[in-house]
Amino acid sequence: MSTTGTGTDAGQTSDRPPEGERAEGEARDRAATAQLSTAPGEERLNIPSLGPLGWLRWFWRQLTSMRVALILLFLLSLGAIPGSVIPQTPVDATKVERFHEQHTTLAPLYDKLQLFDVYTSVWFSAIYILLFISLVGCIVPRTWQFVGQLRSRPPRAPRRLDRMPVYATWRTEAEPEKVLEAARSLLGRRRFRTHRQGDAVASEKGYLREAGNLLFHIALIVLLLAFAAGQLWKAEGGKLIVQGDGFSNTLTQYDDFKSGSLFTADQLDPFGFRLKDFHASYQESGPNKGTATDFRADIAFWQGADGKEKNTTIKVNHPLKMGDSKVYLLANGFAPVVSVKDGKGNTAYKGPVPFLQQDNNQTSSGVVKVTDYVNAKGRKDQLGFQGFFVPDFAPKSGTMFSQSPSLKNPAMFLTAYHGNLGVDGGPAQNVYQLDTKNMTKFKDKDGGPFAKKLVPGQTMTLPNGAGSLKFEGVKKWANFQVTHQVGSGWALGGALAAIFGLAGSLFIQRRRVWVRASTGGDGRTVIEMAGLGRSESARLPEEIASLATDMQEAAPAAADTPAAGAPAADNTPATGASTAESAGEPAVPAPSSDSAEPSESADPAEASEGAGK
Repeated sequence: MSTTGTGTDAGQTSDRPPEGERAEGEARDRAATAQLSTAPGEERLNIPSLGPLGWLRWFWRQLTSMRVALILLFLLSLGAIPGSVIPQTPVDATKVERFHEQHTTLAPLYDKLQLFDVYTSVWFSAIYILLFISLVGCIVPRTWQFVGQLRSRPPRAPRRLDRMPVYATWRTEAEPEKVLEAARSLLGRRRFRTHRQGDAVASEKGYLREAGNLLFHIALIVLLLAFAAGQLWKAEGGKLIVQGDGFSNTLTQYDDFKSGSLFTADQLDPFGFRLKDFHASYQESGPNKGTATDFRADIAFWQGADGKEKNTTIKVNHPLKMGDSKVYLLANGFAPVVSVKDGKGNTAYKGPVPFLQQDNNQTSSGVVKVTDYVNAKGRKDQLGFQGFFVPDFAPKSGTMFSQSPSLKNPAMFLTAYHGNLGVDGGPAQNVYQLDTKNMTKFKDKDGGPFAKKLVPGQTMTLPNGAGSLKFEGVKKWANFQVTHQVGSGWALGGALAAIFGLAGSLFIQRRRVWVRASTGGDGRTVIEMAGLGRSESARLPEEIASLATDMQEAAPAAADTPAAGAPAADNTPATGASTAESAGEPAVPAPSSDSAEPSESADPAEASEGAGK
């Protein structure tokens, strides 16, 4: 049994084809079946790749599209927010340093993101430049297209004027030639561009709509250019001037100065001025007591090296303009006049020392630095005095703070030091601060710090014959900012042009009017008037009605004009004619909702507009 079974299995196995041949046969069978099938086969689309040039064209189309321009403008607005909220280094470096001290975690991150100098950062400049390119790429082709439209003629009248959104028709005894001439003259007086072709007059009006749109975009470019020029060629610096002192517009005269990357010292306008006097008035009573009512700086200025000196006044928000520069009045304060004698009795220093305001009542802090000093033993040394000045000191108030900003009872509180001021070497120092690290306080008889209150005329005598300081009097000082700004006029002109351009693009409506005059079957002239707006306009029916009424002078309606809705003698439709037509008035219907596409239009855009209407 087993032998027979084994033989049978072996015989069957020998009759079967190998696995590889069987698979090939099944594949041939499927291929033959597919060739005989009537089912649609799958076709592969042969889409060519864009290539580098194609990708560049695609990128350019995207960049110059309105959508991308709006996105860039939105990003530019968002980018300006950090520049308004976070302190900026070009505006106030002191606030930026204070921010670093108070926010040790955020400050390094802001530095990496360039948030302390937003308007010159890489990312803000990239948005700015892309927006500029987008606007230019959009405006140039549209400008050429608009020039072509201005040079072209209004499109000829469609064959079926009754399919227009606004349509009027009537019959008259006047000749067609006279009607067409009257229509052309009337439309010309209404500032339509007209062109006669065959039995119709074509006219168009409202080109200033596109002109306003282009003007708006060009104004944006002007604003961007003015902003860029103002950042690249700007310069501004501050100068504190004591009453009686002067200033010349040179780099060495500024207390602080910053400029754009393309600004050079040769661009500084040659001028100078001298502070003759400063006037400040304050509210003396009421809830606003101590509030400033007027600040005024009387100066004498000159232009050029040999310019004649002239007198003028600078007020807050009323700068002095000289060339491309403006001089603004920013702040004011008091400068006590002191004289310091050394240990040998010689005058080591004499002059006003500006003290900086600390509160609204002009409580001020300041220092007196005396570098040319010799002590009682004839050795060279340096003196430093640090303290406060108050213009209105009240002994009974129990405080050293000033009671008002007016100069009523001036007093000065000073503490004396001697040693190394640190001005002969090392890092730069603030002239309004005293570095006491290498200095020693003078001691009084009790061993405490040597300090004294002074009023004008009093003297502070230092211990051990080290010298003295006398409070001579008080002068005023004013802080001025000189700005050199280019492109301000262009920015103002661009802003005004943008407003006018936007108003024109919003309120001016572009529309077309056609007038056709042909002889009807009864021998009378059939007048058809139709209008089409390039955008939705509720005034178009009123304008057509006004034109039709004015046409009555040259082409009055016949007395037996068919009644409303009745067909004319030659089957010319009187679509939507009003009942006034029976009295001889032209029919002016409201815009139709089922207006069909005007046929045989010479303007390709007209067909789509007509269908959309």
